[in-house]
Amino acid sequence: MITPAYAQAAGGPAGGGDFFVSLLPLILIFAVFWFLLIRPQQKKMKEHQQMLQSLRKGDRVVTGGGIIGRIVKVDDQDNTVTLEIAQGVQVRVVKPTIAERLDKQPQPANQPAPSSSGSGGGLLARLFPSKKQG
Repeated sequence: MITPAYAQAAGGPAGGGDFFVSLLPLILIFAVFWFLLIRPQQKKMKEHQQMLQSLRKGDRVVTGGGIIGRIVKVDDQDNTVTLEIAQGVQVRVVKPTIAERLDKQPQPANQPAPSSSGSGGGLLARLFPSKKQG
């Protein structure tokens, strides 16, 4: 007596509009990652490669392990650098392990490095120089 009623679809989904709206947050997240993480990292890597290519004998460098030394020899074929870390002590390191160059101008070997101890050699003394009287 009562016939079942079947609902009829009203034309289906509205097409591609919903797809793009649901994809928009993912696109925005990728754009944020690109500009805040990926792009600066690529720029930093490019600068590091340029620094490695421009290393010369006499440059003071710091390795990734924290060793500070002066370049004695650059071997481009083996991609290595020989560092003098103390007088008469030389080590060979692979170029990519060099983290940064400390100075671009090599210091003469007979000139001592400035001391951080003593009178007025610290950071506070340089920031706030005292006037000596007498």
